[in-house]
Amino acid sequence: MKSSRRIYFKAIASAKKAHWSDFLSSATPRSIWTAKRFAFGRPPERFPDLPGASNPAEVAETLLDHFFPSKPPPPPLLRLTQYDDYTPLTSEEVSRALSKFSNTSAPGPDHIPYSVWKSVHRIKPSLLPSLLDPLLSHGFHPPSLKKALGIILDKPGKPLYDTPSSFRVIVLLRTLSKILERVVASRLSAQATVCSLGHPLQCGSLPGRSTADAALVLQHNVESFHHLRYKVSTLFLDVKGGFDNVESPSLLSLLRRKGVSPYLVQWVGSFLRDCTCRLTFQGSPHIFAPVSVGVPQRSPICPLLFVIYVSSLHLEIPRSLIISYVDDFAVTVASPSYRTNIRLLQKSFLALKRKASPINISFSVPKTELIHWRTTRSNEPPCSLPGQLETQLFYPLSRLKWLGFIFTPSFDPRSHFSRRYTLANAALATICCLSPPGMGLPPYLCLSLARSLLAPILMYGSAVWYPPLSILGPMSVFWHRVCRWITNCFSSTNIACLHREACLPPLPILVRH
Repeated sequence: MKSSRRIYFKAIASAKKAHWSDFLSSATPRSIWTAKRFAFGRPPERFPDLPGASNPAEVAETLLDHFFPSKPPPPPLLRLTQYDDYTPLTSEEVSRALSKFSNTSAPGPDHIPYSVWKSVHRIKPSLLPSLLDPLLSHGFHPPSLKKALGIILDKPGKPLYDTPSSFRVIVLLRTLSKILERVVASRLSAQATVCSLGHPLQCGSLPGRSTADAALVLQHNVESFHHLRYKVSTLFLDVKGGFDNVESPSLLSLLRRKGVSPYLVQWVGSFLRDCTCRLTFQGSPHIFAPVSVGVPQRSPICPLLFVIYVSSLHLEIPRSLIISYVDDFAVTVASPSYRTNIRLLQKSFLALKRKASPINISFSVPKTELIHWRTTRSNEPPCSLPGQLETQLFYPLSRLKWLGFIFTPSFDPRSHFSRRYTLANAALATICCLSPPGMGLPPYLCLSLARSLLAPILMYGSAVWYPPLSILGPMSVFWHRVCRWITNCFSSTNIACLHREACLPPLPILVRH
């Protein structure tokens, strides 16, 4: 009996192992994340247990009040008319907008994935432009496209989950609405340079201005001040609330003053009003409730509108510089001493605060960080002079993370690339569980993961700094491990042959180009 039972359970385990191996060997880029979910599971969902809320309807109301606080009503819409300056929507514009969306992105309340719209547009390219063109030409975004799902997720690492701030909301909009929003974002972005919608030192959501550009501008200006024998300090600020605090009347007034096409201004005004949202959690009521939002999160046009809205916060202050990436600001000052820098940073913060108050923007003081820059040849001890904002002290940091880059007072890239090396090793260990040597994922999929997942993690920041030799060596050894994982070659295989067989160039070439 025991022998039969042992044979039975052994046969079940063998069948499971064979099925899992067959599943991995036939995996595709779409199903690889399904395999990861099967292998590592999914964390259990938490029910928002909030004091004073005894049923799901009261929980939903409390969360709605927290995530979407009430705001003044927007100005009334003008009578719908077709604008003379309007350029008809073309199928090429819709094709470019659709190409930005992934087929696996979660749809909104309509449950229509982007793959359906791509197939429709491929079969009949004139259909989507004929649907969206009347809306854009009249500057109108219908309420039926402004219904959204709000997925409630718990923030990891919280000791308790009894307050709304322990959760976050992911807003899923209708896919057809996001296609139109992407088209408007492209048109508005094209007018950004002509109408000077953004400041030259603003990055993010504007063409040709990435996180690497923001980091390079910061380092260039710090080194320029150092060349003039100045002491340099930077205060890193984070906008509190961010997109939710945008006031529609102020934004529309700014767009009109800048000379944006009237049909775009009218469409933005229509887009920012009469929004509804249905929160989704265990036991949530299936009811759409009206919400007041600044600019909707997860919208393709949301970051661009916010960048335009806060462009006036880039003040012109002598021997100082304000760089921003969407809602992250860096205020840099220079003077003969660090003590003077502290006073200048305090004055700059107060000036920013006064400028931001009329447009309902404020900064999160607890998230503020300070760094005193120094040259690599400086023999002076690191400055430990703290700054003070609103009775709160901020001591200078020896390592600081901003926009994914790890900065040190002397711009030493070793800390940054050491962190990238650690993250890449962790990612490789995770995906190696899905593909042990000789079995698992097919080689072409392993190559795709190396190019799309491991290489960006490892080399993020190479556009700003070149990895020093002390860390480039371990990074190259890691890259050789990736090549062996793809090809299943022996550890004694010639490195040049290994790179050719894996179809991956050596790491120094990737970093350089």
